[in-house]
Amino acid sequence: MAAHREQIVTAAARRFRECGFDGISVADIMKEVGLTHGGFYRHFSSKEELVAATAGRAFSEIIEQFQRVADEAPGDRLEAVMCFYLSQRHHDHPGFGCPLAALGGELARKSASVKEVVTRGESRVLDFLSALAPGKTKALRRTQAIVALASMVGGMVLARGSSGSGLRKEVLHTIATAVPATMSQT
Repeated sequence: MAAHREQIVTAAARRFRECGFDGISVADIMKEVGLTHGGFYRHFSSKEELVAATAGRAFSEIIEQFQRVADEAPGDRLEAVMCFYLSQRHHDHPGFGCPLAALGGELARKSASVKEVVTRGESRVLDFLSALAPGKTKALRRTQAIVALASMVGGMVLARGSSGSGLRKEVLHTIATAVPATMSQT
């Protein structure tokens, strides 16, 4: 039973980020993992409960990715994370990326229980970024982390909304390089 729940959450976390919450049905997710639609209700009381579980999973996944990138960075760890986030690969594969860039607008309209999970996820991401951010005080590092996260999410949303590869590349590159450069001056 636990293994099936894990399969459902893993598949749904990816598919929601690819298609949006309304872009894929519970039946489609269950079919993808080889289970029946009726079996869904043995694991979750509603699609909204599944959304909450997948939001938590997606934040954990992005933080794990950030940690790997930061650990392997030869130089500025925050800049490395920002470059990773603002990459063509992340742009092209939203199913394996940040839930904020893939689902931000939709998450804003979800229930209080989903928003609580999102708030905890955002806080975890900001704590991680704060540890990498420059600044002499904890408050300044937190401010830098908020600026970095907002820039990364906004940049990815702008890039994904563009039909032109030239503008997309310009947006991703500009934010990945300009924001860390500005932060290092504080």
